[in-house]
Amino acid sequence: MIDRQTVERIKDAANIVDVVSEFVTLKKAGANYKGLCPFHDEKTPSFIVSPARGTCHCFGCGKGGNPISFIMEHEQMTYPEALRWLAKKYNIEIQERELSNEEKEQQSQRESMFIVNEWACKYFEDLLHNDVDGVAIGMQYLRSRGFRDDVIRKFQIGYDSDNRYQLATKAKEKGYKEEFLEKTGICYKTDRGELIDRFAGRVIFPWIGVSGKVVGFSARVLDQRTKGVNQKYVNSPDSEIYHKANELYGIWQAKRAIAKENRVYMVEGQADVISLYQSGIENVVANSGTALSLHQIHMLHRFTGNITLLYDGDAAGIHAAMRGTDMLLSEGMNLKVLLIPDGKDPDELARTMSAEQLKSFLEENAVDFMQFKTDLMLKGVTDPQKRSEAVASIVNSISLIPNAILRDTYLHLCAEKSGVKEENLISAMNRMIRERKERGTVQPANTIEAGAAAQNVTPAAHPPMQGASPIAQASAVEQMLIQMILKHGEKIIFRDVEDNEGNKINLSLAQYVQYNLGADNLKFTNSLYNDILQEAVDMQEKEKDFKAEPYFLHHHNIKISQIAIRMTEEKFHLSGSQQMSEDEETIRRNVEHLLLDFRKDFVDERLKQLKIEINSCGSDMERMLKLMQEFKDMQDIRNALAHALGNNVIV
Repeated sequence: MIDRQTVERIKDAANIVDVVSEFVTLKKAGANYKGLCPFHDEKTPSFIVSPARGTCHCFGCGKGGNPISFIMEHEQMTYPEALRWLAKKYNIEIQERELSNEEKEQQSQRESMFIVNEWACKYFEDLLHNDVDGVAIGMQYLRSRGFRDDVIRKFQIGYDSDNRYQLATKAKEKGYKEEFLEKTGICYKTDRGELIDRFAGRVIFPWIGVSGKVVGFSARVLDQRTKGVNQKYVNSPDSEIYHKANELYGIWQAKRAIAKENRVYMVEGQADVISLYQSGIENVVANSGTALSLHQIHMLHRFTGNITLLYDGDAAGIHAAMRGTDMLLSEGMNLKVLLIPDGKDPDELARTMSAEQLKSFLEENAVDFMQFKTDLMLKGVTDPQKRSEAVASIVNSISLIPNAILRDTYLHLCAEKSGVKEENLISAMNRMIRERKERGTVQPANTIEAGAAAQNVTPAAHPPMQGASPIAQASAVEQMLIQMILKHGEKIIFRDVEDNEGNKINLSLAQYVQYNLGADNLKFTNSLYNDILQEAVDMQEKEKDFKAEPYFLHHHNIKISQIAIRMTEEKFHLSGSQQMSEDEETIRRNVEHLLLDFRKDFVDERLKQLKIEINSCGSDMERMLKLMQEFKDMQDIRNALAHALGNNVIV
């Protein structure tokens, strides 16, 4: 068996555009990609790949899926075989074995840490918006930085009380264990054994991972207290769920905009991200002063191949711009640099320009990295030895680029700028590539090489899945109900519902559907729909941050993930005016209407069956009278449902 952590690593690494491109020629189409479907013959492309969702779907034949299900369908592989194929592609080692009790316990601990972080995030937010000190001190600071309330909410910014014991006390009152308060780094113990809040008296910036889970926190001391403070920011320590080198601040809020714009702006700090986001540049993330890691680059490459480094124009900014650039180039990223002049930083720039001015400034002033590096390293350098070293550094960066045509273009540029013959630069570059091969540090293969490697994979001889699509076996009403569960299942939209004991309770959409149908022992005709409903309810009880749509899009059961992809696909291809309103009241009324429709369909079907049974009674008058009474009762129910439906029109 492939252990869960390895499966998650494979899922995180698998880029849907990268995987599909092995078999389909894709062209950019807005935020998505389009190509000819590999599953049926067509002349007009109808196969859509969505980087933001991590899925593909053909609007002609209906096939598609996430990276795993796409490989299963295209290569006729089983689920484990598709995982192994992707692991090989992304150089992920698989050790297949049964998980030990210790490893199972470790997985449970990771989940507990996420739950504690989620609670702490909401605790900090609540203090910022509802506590006297939070509003007077924390909110005042954020507003002094020019941050709007809606953006503060968007980034889930919070405030932590000066009382260093308060958080731990509140957490324990809620039933959270000291063990996980320590393991997440939210608290630590003193020599006297006291549990102390690490972030007390600071503004809190949660780090939200690409999957939407809170992985850690950065806490900033307020401006009036920064004098004499050595450390303005206190960060969560490394833990089972948080490694600073693996995370990017703002990635959760930015990922869709990155895919849509096909570019990401990289800045240094949280304030820069928030200011730019507020000014309309939503495709922005920060690595918060650390050098870019391979993990961070792979994360970004899932959404775009274009990155612009946006830093201060001083020496520190230039140094930051140069860090990690060779790694970006070797991973095939198209790299630009923009250094902000006049001693400003991205935060200040965003606050002094309108949204349109800022967008134009970024587009017009970003410089291709190789041109930037060439100008930077050769400008004013006349000493032959130093000039030779500068040229060697430039050529080394060029040698890391996987695209041979792009390498040639940059070598030609370098030859013009440096005055060194192009053939000498080519010779030096080839030597560098050869030396890396000998050391075993060759840059990653480009798309063509990866595609060739894929041809060596021998698909297992598994017959294609037979039978009608699960969706085709269910009524239109069932499909719409399950679509609502997949899109909004976790949302609390039914309030003060009275249970069997007369208690008032709040229910999520999924819980309400299960509660409503269960009252009459009704079920969906499609068993997979019943599984989705039950799992949505179960997962909401297990995970506080459960979101139905991303969970089911990448479900381990391929049939369920395919249903989710089909059911949620259309909203990514409708204009804003065409999309159905999805406010809480509209969703609630639509679900109530669909549940009435579901019951009416059930009653109509039963009436048809009763007519057949009545006609087949013959001389059995007792049975006929019993069936006729049921028929009358069913007619009364149908009339009542029809009346109710007449008063509840879907908006």
